[in-house]
Amino acid sequence: MLKELTIKGKTVKLPIFCPDATRGVVRSLTSGELKAEKVDGVIINTWHLHLRPGEQKIAQLGGIGKLMNYNGLLISDSGGFQVFSLFQKDPRYGKITDEGLVTYTGKLRQHKVLFTPENSIQMQFALGSDIMICLDDFTPPEADAPRLEQSVTRTIAWAKRCKIEFEKQCAARGFTAKTRPLLFGVIQGHTDKAARQYCAQELLKIGFDGFGLGGWLLKEDGTLNLDICAYNASLTPDNLPRYALGFGKAEDVEALYKVGYTIFDCVLPTRDARHGRIYTENGYLYIDKLKYELDEQPLEAECDCTTCRNYSRAYLHHLFKIGDSAFYRLATCHNLRFYTRLCERLRGKEKLMPKK
Repeated sequence: MLKELTIKGKTVKLPIFCPDATRGVVRSLTSGELKAEKVDGVIINTWHLHLRPGEQKIAQLGGIGKLMNYNGLLISDSGGFQVFSLFQKDPRYGKITDEGLVTYTGKLRQHKVLFTPENSIQMQFALGSDIMICLDDFTPPEADAPRLEQSVTRTIAWAKRCKIEFEKQCAARGFTAKTRPLLFGVIQGHTDKAARQYCAQELLKIGFDGFGLGGWLLKEDGTLNLDICAYNASLTPDNLPRYALGFGKAEDVEALYKVGYTIFDCVLPTRDARHGRIYTENGYLYIDKLKYELDEQPLEAECDCTTCRNYSRAYLHHLFKIGDSAFYRLATCHNLRFYTRLCERLRGKEKLMPKK
């Protein structure tokens, strides 16, 4: 299994957890605070940054890393999942075609915008990403056989187009093999092993720097379908990184690492922090509970985050109750340090995950 990854002169140790920085910010935190909690990378949202401030403005400002004043690993998603989610909520917003994603604007759907695999790659270059993700057709969990086949076939076709555009952009920008960003393909197929195998084989023929675990692979009870995840990992070589896209429960990170995945991202630790759900080695701590009102202990005795070194549970409880924004910052610092400690311990083959 890979122990580190070097991209554009940046070397990051694996496994790595990248918190959500959708619009160019991990909510409530500065780049300095990310560095203090040893966050080595973030994931940004191509589609949302396209909407505001726009890839042209970001490019003029020197890329999203410069705008954020962040020099860690920058991963950009393709933008496809966000648009797909929008269509799932309301089909009036648009549709998925072989050409790309068609979005409608205006109540009467009088205007439409086509978002293609080529557009996705062009946007990601404008952002200045280190790892780019191919636009893929997310396989819906409820997909019937024709829709599943369509998803896999379309994902492969779009991956080919992404690779062609990626190589064009690299050549136009003067990138060399050592200075260029990396491009990852995404394996779709939901829980159909034959479909996943076919998708992986075709993506390997195209040639990518790494591969993402695509799809919604949680069972009805919310637990991870580890069998399919492990099978998916077995379809790609060990010398290329495997990315568990959007998987971020601490226990899932540990389980997925054991079967071969080394890159993770998720909104959970930051979102949970803002809602008062604190991660500890012994489980979850809900800071709104009355028992913490006079508790002078840190959130976790063994944690070396900024919050635990300086503030008590009682203070965090107080901040949460009065709704002060300082709580979001301090709780997020702690939860992210929990994840960076988890990655550090996995590198050392130690165990750390919340107990249920």
